[in-house]
Amino acid sequence: MAQLNNQRLPPDEEYPDLSAHNNHMAKVLTLDLYKKLRDRITPSGFTLDDVIQTGVDNPGHPFIMTVGCVAGDEESYEVFKALFDPIIQDRHGGYKPTDQHKTDLNPDHLQLKEPNTALSLTPLNCWEHIKIPPTLASLEGDLNGKYYALKNMTDAEQQQLIDDHFLFDKPVSPLLLASGMARDWPDGRGIWHNDNKTFLVWINEEDHLRVISMQKGGNMREVFTRFCTGLTKIETLFKTKNYEFMWNPHLGYILTCPSNLGTGLRGGVHIKLPNLGKHEKFGEILKRLRLQKRGTGGVDTAAVGGVFDVSNADRLGFSEVELVQMVVDGVKLLIEMEKRLEKGQSIDNLIPAQK
Repeated sequence: MAQLNNQRLPPDEEYPDLSAHNNHMAKVLTLDLYKKLRDRITPSGFTLDDVIQTGVDNPGHPFIMTVGCVAGDEESYEVFKALFDPIIQDRHGGYKPTDQHKTDLNPDHLQLKEPNTALSLTPLNCWEHIKIPPTLASLEGDLNGKYYALKNMTDAEQQQLIDDHFLFDKPVSPLLLASGMARDWPDGRGIWHNDNKTFLVWINEEDHLRVISMQKGGNMREVFTRFCTGLTKIETLFKTKNYEFMWNPHLGYILTCPSNLGTGLRGGVHIKLPNLGKHEKFGEILKRLRLQKRGTGGVDTAAVGGVFDVSNADRLGFSEVELVQMVVDGVKLLIEMEKRLEKGQSIDNLIPAQK
């Protein structure tokens, strides 16, 4: 019976019906491509069906165009290259298979004239090993901190992390559940933060590692410097244990979701734009600046009191410094526009050309 259950149907019968789907995977996957790739498997056992499962189970998203596929390991992007390459090109604004990603983690290259508002940077980077806390315990100076395992934390610790807006929840989104993100929850999950609560690491939330540098106020260079320093120190520590971030010249840093390839970096600024936020051209202005908006509560939330979380729309094809520079320059322009609108003046001559 086990052998019978493992026998596969012909590809024409196993090919999923994607006619009602609205994601990047559904736009690319054809029957011929399915036939070509369905018998391939990565060294760690990831198959085409594993890659597309989340996109098959979830036809689309009400607010954003989802990717519809995930990678199970670094080799996934090569074994299933015929599927991933056009998805990556579509998702990342024409980023071609021959393009090479660049990285720049030197905060001195960031050009700043004056601080504007708070900046929170969220890069995601994957590695295969999950024994991260002992390594983070080696961080020193202003990066010295403590790890909290989700399954072991006390009620008081949990409440404090909630009050600090640090605690991440068990995945409930069908997109994440179909990808296996909640497997064995809450084992292997935790949160580490430094004593100053300005440098935070989520462990095995969506990827193995999510690093966050944040603070109140307007010193963007300080936030970015902490991010660059901390990320570099973390990788240096892991290299002593023969681990490192997965990276290649074409895709940059390798992550589970193709939407985060490249830098995996999102530089978010909480900014109050009560007038510009209602302007009919607000969405177009953000697009031209290569920025995106959401509410301060997350990707599916709306702005409250005119406060938006504005961040870079790109991840791939630009260096970390270039992406943060886009946010710095864009936020400065948005503030200038908001001041104009406060005075009842036109902003037409401030609307930028497409970056």
